[in-house]
Amino acid sequence: MKKNNKIVLLFPDGVGIRNYLYSDVFKGMEKELVLFHAFDAKTEQAVKEIAAIQNTLRIPNYSESLNEKFLRELICLARLKHNAKLVRNPTILSNWKSNHKGVFKTLFYSFVEIASYGFANYKRILKLEQWYQRAIRNSSFYNEVRQILVDVAPEKLFCSHQRGVQCAPIFAAAQDLGIEAITVIYSWDNLPKARMALQADKYLVWSDYMQKELRLYYPEIKAQQVFVTGTPQFECYLQPENIIPKEVFYERYNLDLHKKIICYSGDDVLTCPDDPQYLSDLAEQLLHHNLDTEYQILLRRCPVDISGRFDVIVSKYPNLIKQAPPLWNFEPNSNWTTIYPLPEDIALLVSTVYYSAIVVNLGSTMAFDFGMFKKPCIYINYDQDVKINPNWSVQWIYQLQHFRSMKDKDAVLWVNNKNEIKNSIVVEQTSESFESWKEIILSNYKTSSESIKSVLEL
Repeated sequence: MKKNNKIVLLFPDGVGIRNYLYSDVFKGMEKELVLFHAFDAKTEQAVKEIAAIQNTLRIPNYSESLNEKFLRELICLARLKHNAKLVRNPTILSNWKSNHKGVFKTLFYSFVEIASYGFANYKRILKLEQWYQRAIRNSSFYNEVRQILVDVAPEKLFCSHQRGVQCAPIFAAAQDLGIEAITVIYSWDNLPKARMALQADKYLVWSDYMQKELRLYYPEIKAQQVFVTGTPQFECYLQPENIIPKEVFYERYNLDLHKKIICYSGDDVLTCPDDPQYLSDLAEQLLHHNLDTEYQILLRRCPVDISGRFDVIVSKYPNLIKQAPPLWNFEPNSNWTTIYPLPEDIALLVSTVYYSAIVVNLGSTMAFDFGMFKKPCIYINYDQDVKINPNWSVQWIYQLQHFRSMKDKDAVLWVNNKNEIKNSIVVEQTSESFESWKEIILSNYKTSSESIKSVLEL
């Protein structure tokens, strides 16, 4: 197959748009960019107007066969069990959901769990991977995307996320055609979760720490296949044009120019079901100690949390809690392919970080966002007396594998009960321990776009 000077950009959902299409990764490249996507028409048009995309192609409808799904889920569970033993961390197994609704799903996942006992040996897991690769090549979807790639004849295929189920047969088709397949590992907590559906020629990771993780969990991947490029999601903090003028920002979100801002950064409902109670604790403590004359709270909820669960608390403290809702496209009853950040959300996020004195959350990556301006982060570290979900505990969060990267617990501020809030919010900048942690996780993030571009141009 004669290849053209093209790169196909595979975007199975809208999550990677900000990191890779709003950044400088593909700007100025002397290659034709073809977006291979699963967006609706509205999203496709919006992305074309923002990014330098010459052509677009829709990913055909993908219907995963029962055999493919069984093998994929069996690989996931077998790897989770292997990973949990490998690093001696049982919380890794929490990434396997066992409470499925419906008779068919319950039976299906019961069979997966029974079958997983026969694949404790890593050689057997690799055998499963071979069976899965064979299965995805026997589908009509594989033949359809293979023909698309033959017609486009790109030199390379780049994927914005390593876990998209439909990406596995697309990558298989690319490799069978001699097209170099490249994927990024999207986030710092992804690798232990055993959800890397595809096999690539090159893997791009954030840091040396993640490179070691990838080689630990997937030893069959050769060292020369892994490239440390950083992630472009933090480059926006290096661009002064992303800071909204102070008067405009404060007026837009009804903030008091004479008070410091405490940003409360919400998680999704599953990660932290008790988020509203923690926000209420913060507000109560400020009022109890008469600190509302000096501080105000700005709530930035998780972009995909449109549950309205904070409404009661916000309405209870209208003079203290203000909101800066993320500017994301999120249509009612939509799926992940139509959820994406609008370009304006970059300036909103950067300005929120820039004007806030501190951030409060539960184990969020936002600690690194605020660290860009040396703003400290408070991690909530106590359970509510009355929980929304009695089976959930904050202690489970901080035992997750990715927090083992934090060598010194003084990297962030810990609030172990609500009475500690008063003394924690007065800290004015990040510690040396945090800077060391940031270096471990983010590495050379300042030049990430150029690093990714250099790999794509190899």
